[in-house]
Amino acid sequence: MEVSITKFRQDIFDLVHQALEGGEVWVKYKGRRFRIAPENAPVGRLARITPLQVLNPNAVLSETALLEEMNRAWEQDWSSL
Repeated sequence: MEVSITKFRQDIFDLVHQALEGGEVWVKYKGRRFRIAPENAPVGRLARITPLQVLNPNAVLSETALLEEMNRAWEQDWSSL
């Protein structure tokens, strides 16, 4: 949402609340735009995604067995050079 400086002055508390809720609030003043955002706010929507730990239920290898397999493959690749 983009508002003029006059509208910002009139609705400052509502607009700040919208910014805290994650909405984009832009203020236009003398031809320049300013973004109102909380401190340390994520820049985009992707920054707000919560990462999930994904597990493969079909995997039968333990973590150490997987690391050993990866090391063997890596060594095989390097030995072929």
